[in-house]
Amino acid sequence: MHIPDGIVPPAIAIGGYAITGGMIWYSLRKINQFYNPSEEIPRASLLTAAFFVASLIHIPLPPASIHLVLNGLVGVVLGYFAFPAILIGLFFQAVMFQHGGLSTLGVNAAMMGIPAVLSYHLFQFHQWFPTPQRRPLIIFAFLAGAMALALSALIFTALVITTIPAEMNPQLERQGIYLGLVGYSIQAVIEGVFTMLLVSFLQRVKPELLDIKK
Repeated sequence: MHIPDGIVPPAIAIGGYAITGGMIWYSLRKINQFYNPSEEIPRASLLTAAFFVASLIHIPLPPASIHLVLNGLVGVVLGYFAFPAILIGLFFQAVMFQHGGLSTLGVNAAMMGIPAVLSYHLFQFHQWFPTPQRRPLIIFAFLAGAMALALSALIFTALVITTIPAEMNPQLERQGIYLGLVGYSIQAVIEGVFTMLLVSFLQRVKPELLDIKK
């Protein structure tokens, strides 16, 4: 899902950096409202590492394979720390493994980070239900994980389709992109299930990581 260098026009790349800059400012403003923001740094570092490593875990899905993104999980656990965490993870993915690119870092961060923050807000709806009930917690964890990946995939598809270079075959490229979207729909379910299982586990052993009472 990473958009590499040279795919999108410079105007969109610059716009991506502008959106990412705005989201970083907004996220840091929210983080500074915490009683002690530094207490959250170890958790943010751990999830940043998990997001970074996720790109190396490939799941066979004939005729190709997919890799986990985990932006929904990062959003659920980190809240507003999710956007800076994803930006840092994407930077190191681009530098060390050439996943994405530096010119498109802003676009990729916005594409994955904004859905992560939205997944955090979606997950918070479980608090509308009585605390002892685990079913709403699990349901909203699944929805948050699946929604984040699905929304990122839709943004990716829209960006790539509307910026196909003239020297490429537009019809052939669109067919490939739409086929990839089918794979992303399956991946959204996988990520939703993975998020649901991990949230269920954390709720039992470390509920404070989810800001809920056991």
